Amino acid sequence: MKPRQFFSVLFTLLLLLSFADANNALAISKKLKKANAKITKLETHNKSLQDQLSDCRDTASMLVATIANLNGRNEVLATELKDQKSTNEQVLNHLKDLSVISGTQAESINRFLETMGAKDAYIKDLQSAMARKDSITMALVMNLKSAIGNLDDQDINIKIDKGVVYIDISDKMLFKTGKYEITDRAREVLGKVAKVLLAHPEIEFMVEGHTDNVPYRDGVLLDNWDLSVKRSTSVIRILQNDYNLPPEKMTAAGRGEYVPVADNGSNDGKAANRRTRIVILPQLDQFFKLLEKNPKS
Repeated sequence: MKPRQFFSVLFTLLLLLSFADANNALAISKKLKKANAKITKLETHNKSLQDQLSDCRDTASMLVATIANLNGRNEVLATELKDQKSTNEQVLNHLKDLSVISGTQAESINRFLETMGAKDAYIKDLQSAMARKDSITMALVMNLKSAIGNLDDQDINIKIDKGVVYIDISDKMLFKTGKYEITDRAREVLGKVAKVLLAHPEIEFMVEGHTDNVPYRDGVLLDNWDLSVKRSTSVIRILQNDYNLPPEKMTAAGRGEYVPVADNGSNDGKAANRRTRIVILPQLDQFFKLLEKNPKS
């Protein structure tokens, strides 16, 4: 073989080897990208599971506190019933010691004992009603948390305070600064809340608008009173028009800057005070009906 032919063959071989290395490098690069994408997906899924676990722990803590509260109430009512029965026994023992009872006295005593029995039944009714209300309230909170999902607590917070359910939504999610038009992201969240509320047609609620203490200077509205009311009615219109919640079950309220939950002296405090709150109103009519049954002594 001539030197020129030899070098030509050698060059061809080197060129083929170079192409093979390039193809191998490309294949390895694709595999690395695919592996990194899978790792990212697994990390995201792991974070979601951690968030769900945290929510479950919070719900479990809430259930434990509610059960403890109910047990405390049961103990109080049980003590009252025990005291009442003891009083009845004392009355009966006293009657046994009487040798002669007139017809009028016997009738009066019977009425007294009937009243005591009615009071026992009344206390049991109240106990049952309170337990039923607490169970319904807890189920509502769990349904709301399940429907909304793993949103940042800084954007939305669901809590129970003295038996009343509050849903606090930050204005960062609902509105642009100084505006009262609902954002697209907020519509999605309000839709999830509306779905749960529609499943409980007996519920009535109030939508409260709150602001920080920075004066409103846009010129369209007068002040923070106006802004808080407009934001409240904007939320209610979405719930009524887009999600068919009955308007007779809703109340719009503007609280302005006058019910803060944090100090307005810092940016974080101002951000916490700019919020919209949905208050699930307690159904007091049921307890008024029970009170009307209260046996007179």
